Amino acid sequence: METTLTTSRLLTPADLLKTEEAIGFVKDSFARELSRQLSLTKVSSPIAVLDGTGINDDLNGIERPVHFPVKALDERRAVVVHSLAKWKRLRLQELGIEAGKGLLTDMRALRPDEDYSPIHSIYVDQWDWEKHIAPEQRTIPFLKSTVEKIYTALKVVEQQIAEQYPEIEPVLPEAITFIYAEDLLKQYPELTPKQREHKAAKQYGAIFLIGIGGELSHGEAHDGRAPDYDDWSTQNEAGHYGLNGDIVLWNPVLETAFEVSSMGIRVDKAALTRQLELRGCPERKDLHFHSLLLADGLPQSIGGGIGQSRVCMFMLRKAHIGEVQVSIWPDAVRQELAAAGIELL
Repeated sequence: METTLTTSRLLTPADLLKTEEAIGFVKDSFARELSRQLSLTKVSSPIAVLDGTGINDDLNGIERPVHFPVKALDERRAVVVHSLAKWKRLRLQELGIEAGKGLLTDMRALRPDEDYSPIHSIYVDQWDWEKHIAPEQRTIPFLKSTVEKIYTALKVVEQQIAEQYPEIEPVLPEAITFIYAEDLLKQYPELTPKQREHKAAKQYGAIFLIGIGGELSHGEAHDGRAPDYDDWSTQNEAGHYGLNGDIVLWNPVLETAFEVSSMGIRVDKAALTRQLELRGCPERKDLHFHSLLLADGLPQSIGGGIGQSRVCMFMLRKAHIGEVQVSIWPDAVRQELAAAGIELL
């Protein structure tokens, strides 16, 4: 679903300093509340990892990472991270984080193959989090309870923003609605995945769409997922497949569905083996991350990424991601935005 470019109307007077102060307020408040809700500890994280270890996130499997040789390592190639989906699980083990607790980090990434839009940039900033869980918690009820805690954090911060900036009125519904991607397909079989999300988000205000990555009944996935972090192939209690999903809000400024988080229960040995076969890359099992997991060297976990700029856009009612982050933009985009009264950072 295409987003509509409109002039930002809130946070007046819309000077850049006030915007920067508001961005800092959102980021500090949400990180603090998310840590409280999920029992997370803030940790440091890398901007790049060594290539060939299987640690970097492959996203949909077609995006090219930024890469460079490292002189001190005999020109061995390193890659700028796409996200920290697998690195976080390694770090859970290395730090000895007990079940029921987890970690939170500020992830900074470059995705040069990203298409520009009001909600997409080549620069990505996320709250990346991962939590150690018990094997018996690999269930839809546990997934839902975790989503509800994240949604509570969003609600708390939206209320804090309204108190700090009275011109912003809360719009999030009292509760988030859970929908299976398969059920949404059956409801709107004639629509594209993004159009289906648009319909559901507009109807409910906030949804968690369950089952992203595996084929649905019509033979296509709702959206892509790499085979080695989220579990999108295990049959769940509803008779569908997948223990993962996306948090999608209705954005009142852009008037469209607005994804703020991709998350899920992570693969165990069985799911990893199955998903590598389904994606035709069983050779990955010999990579560092994968071999550790298959040898029971990593904890069971749940985790995800929550877009920092996306959350700031939503909370501050901004029309373009460039209003809340500094990135690289074509001159034509800057000119178009300036004509619409939107000034990029």
